[in-house]
Amino acid sequence: MVDPREESKTATGTVETEPLREPFPEEVEEPSKSARAKTFFRRHPRAKWLLMFLVLLVLALGVYLWHYFSIRETTDDAQIDGHIGPISARITGTVIDVYVDDNYFVKEGQLLVKLDPRDYEVALQRAEGDLADAQATARAAEIGVPINTTTTSNQVRTSQADVNAAMKEVESAQARVNEAQANYNKAAQDLKRFAVLVAKDEISQQQYDAAVAAEQSTLATLEANRAAVATAQSRVAQAEAGLRTSLTAPQQVAATKARASAAWATVKTREAAVAQAQLNLRYTEIRAPFTGIVSKRNVEPGQVIQAGQPLFSIVNLADLWTTANYKETQLKNMRVGQAARIHVDAFDHDFKGHVDSLGGATGARFSLLPPENATGNYVKVVQRVPVKIVFEKGEDLEHRLRPGMSVEATVITK
Repeated sequence: MVDPREESKTATGTVETEPLREPFPEEVEEPSKSARAKTFFRRHPRAKWLLMFLVLLVLALGVYLWHYFSIRETTDDAQIDGHIGPISARITGTVIDVYVDDNYFVKEGQLLVKLDPRDYEVALQRAEGDLADAQATARAAEIGVPINTTTTSNQVRTSQADVNAAMKEVESAQARVNEAQANYNKAAQDLKRFAVLVAKDEISQQQYDAAVAAEQSTLATLEANRAAVATAQSRVAQAEAGLRTSLTAPQQVAATKARASAAWATVKTREAAVAQAQLNLRYTEIRAPFTGIVSKRNVEPGQVIQAGQPLFSIVNLADLWTTANYKETQLKNMRVGQAARIHVDAFDHDFKGHVDSLGGATGARFSLLPPENATGNYVKVVQRVPVKIVFEKGEDLEHRLRPGMSVEATVITK
């Protein structure tokens, strides 16, 4: 069989070359995927290392993300809370000046409202006068204690001396009675003898009359001495009564000391009245108890206010925290002291904090109408427990945060 190219060559005398025909696509063998991969990796030897690095990177990123989110509990059911202190008057008075308005920033101790102080100045002066009077009375009573002590001691000694003197007088009077009794007995015996003698006319009538007179004189002297004894005895009784009275000296001294103590107690009462008057005068200036923002002003100059009447509310910006209502299923690993991040929606900024405490009950228990599940139509609902998260110191130096702001709280549970 003759090659057509040879026939062409012999016919023309020249050698003609037939162009090569491209194979049809269906005639080309399709390489396999593995062959293409091998071919790719042969052309790019670093590609397989890059692919391995990417795979390891994805695995590491997945482990990191799993670990990152597994130790973080997040809720957007959270808001900033703080103390809102109502400012009220402690006394009744007329408002003279109001120095602040709503949304004013005030510092601790700053003057907010001034009341008319004149009534309380007069009350203070009266209380000070009463105190001065009570102090004078107390000093006088205190000075009387040693005087009374000395006087009563002297009275005891004097009364004892009077008793002794009266007893001596009794003894002396009794001796005179004895002497008078002896004289009377002698005069009576003489009178009896003279009566016998005068009857016999052995003595004169004059002698007898003298004996009678002597007997009567001695009798009178005896009676007088007896009366003197009775008088002396009465003096003894009187002296003994005085002695008994003077022996109550300790009680009298105690009574004097009690009166002095009562006087000083009155001084204490007057001092307390002065202190109360001073406080009332000080209360005419109503000052901010802490640093914060004034809200809900409810007082005007010239207004007569009563004790306890609310005038302002001050939001304490120095003591703010976050109340985050976490699902009960999120509390498994949550503990006090764990770090937290608070994302504030208003500023799109994260603040640092930590868990301060967990609520004592779920929020439903503190609602106005707690759910009652005793009807039989029970549907289990995941409850939320309030968690208090406090900000770290220095997180809000500019005092931009406000109670009620919405935040997103995240607690790192590990």
